[in-house]
Amino acid sequence: MNIQEALEIVSQTHPGMVRSHNEDSVAFDASCGLVVLADGMGGYNAGEVASGITISLISTEIKHALQGTCPADKDEGSGEDVGMLLLRENVQKANASIFQASQSQPQYSGMGTTVVAGLFYDNRVAVAHVGDSRMYRLRGEAFETITRDHSLLQEQIDSGLISQQDARLSKNRNLVTRAVGIDAEVEAEVHVHDVQVGDIYLLCSDGLNDMVEDDDIGGALQMLQSNLPLAASQLIEMANDNGGRDNVSVILIKVNGDFAVPQGWLAKLLSWFKK
Repeated sequence: MNIQEALEIVSQTHPGMVRSHNEDSVAFDASCGLVVLADGMGGYNAGEVASGITISLISTEIKHALQGTCPADKDEGSGEDVGMLLLRENVQKANASIFQASQSQPQYSGMGTTVVAGLFYDNRVAVAHVGDSRMYRLRGEAFETITRDHSLLQEQIDSGLISQQDARLSKNRNLVTRAVGIDAEVEAEVHVHDVQVGDIYLLCSDGLNDMVEDDDIGGALQMLQSNLPLAASQLIEMANDNGGRDNVSVILIKVNGDFAVPQGWLAKLLSWFKK
């Protein structure tokens, strides 16, 4: 099964109940298994500019690169999957573009964005993230976060200074320790996870998980997994019903089939037909 047939993808974004405009940006391309979500920050709509640059650059560059290569191939230099390398390199390109704009145009000074991006290939997903936008996975009845926030709060939790319970009430919830475009260089955290048929992946800005408990997010996905558009609408409605203090964006990906890269004689046969 090709990647477009194997994956069902929906996205939805909303300004929330407090903000006058939406600084989140989302994009996906089922034909190459790419999903990207960014949550911008900065005054005078600059956050909107930063998230838009990030989404546009990562989407365009990766789609272009994948016309001539397979993300499952190994990079000769590092030995890692080309898919991982593409995500890492293009987050850095977005960082350079935003940083340059903020340095040269006063109205964009200090703008930045979080980002979480997934590239599905060969029954795997490569995930890159910077900041506190997240990717979750629902597998059977197990719902878990597969990214780890780059935030002051997460560092406090990791070091035992604050409990998970107290973290819900912390005033440091939105202080990120890493963001795209703030400094001349940024390091995206990149990991690869095996994918199973039936998995559902959720990318979201913190406007969702700040307003809705993880257990409630997982419960809604579990209940509505057969109707992804309704699930996306329900998650945003839950965030808004709980106050909607921030923009809220979601991308949902359901794995409906196997998308392993053909090997051996089958790969040769398929490449012959493509000529």
